[in-house]
Amino acid sequence: MSMDAALLEFSAAQRQRLAYIEFRVWFHGQVARKDVLERFEVATAAGTRDLALYRDLAPRNVVYERKAYHYLPSFVPLFCHDVDRVLAMLTSGFGMSEPATSAAPISHAVPVRLNQPRLEDLATVTRAIQGGYALGLTYHSITDGPQHREIVPHALVDSGLRWHARAFDRTRGRFQDLVLTRMAQAEPVSGRAGESVPEEQAMADEQWNRMVVLHFVPHPAQPYPRSIERDLGMRHGRLTVTIRAAVAGYMLRQWLVDCSRDACLKGPEFRLWLADVGQLDGVSNAVLAPGYEASAQSDGVHGR
Repeated sequence: MSMDAALLEFSAAQRQRLAYIEFRVWFHGQVARKDVLERFEVATAAGTRDLALYRDLAPRNVVYERKAYHYLPSFVPLFCHDVDRVLAMLTSGFGMSEPATSAAPISHAVPVRLNQPRLEDLATVTRAIQGGYALGLTYHSITDGPQHREIVPHALVDSGLRWHARAFDRTRGRFQDLVLTRMAQAEPVSGRAGESVPEEQAMADEQWNRMVVLHFVPHPAQPYPRSIERDLGMRHGRLTVTIRAAVAGYMLRQWLVDCSRDACLKGPEFRLWLADVGQLDGVSNAVLAPGYEASAQSDGVHGR
């Protein structure tokens, strides 16, 4: 009997729990009984049984140590995992255990991303994030070509076009965003060199921890500002957004916010104007914002 056929022998609810166990192992590096109990609100005995069952089904995927099941390099997934759903689970918690609705889905369409990372590469990065250790990899830079990099990732970043890992780049000595689809041959750095130090961790990433408050108003060139105010839920003609400095440039580019000092950008696509461009002082990726002109450094901008 094939593995797919064997999995169908279990109830849908149990397959869902097994898939979640696999997700935790693959992308977080480990799973404990409490993870299953909290996620599915099942009895302790049932959670223990599901974990033991997964180990029986995939003995080369996990090893039991320190009261948890840990990822093994020989891991091969039993279930098919969709990259969009995996990214949604990793970043917003939505996923496999959410109850299905009986209503027919409403017809809809969403933009297609330019590319998606391979699940194997994504899992390698997210395990490093969870474990707080360094990765060695080949990074295919658009300006310098393929180069060896050693990084300590601490977060995922969605630029609206592609997914990045926010990481300390040991090769360049700074925090920056590295495009996941440009990574190849990523592996944990062995020995003590693989351990991160405080200067490489999220708490030391000034752009990540700094929050900037941005005030938007309808673009002066727009003929019907009240329509924009209504569309975006503005209050008193202004929209205020608080965001990490590390991702501000991505948002301003995606929203097509005119960040010039005199609202000089023309065209119907520019519906918003940044009321005070000084709010971007010290934001390293402000260079991505439409119309922004400053001597700001471009360090950390989407892993050139």
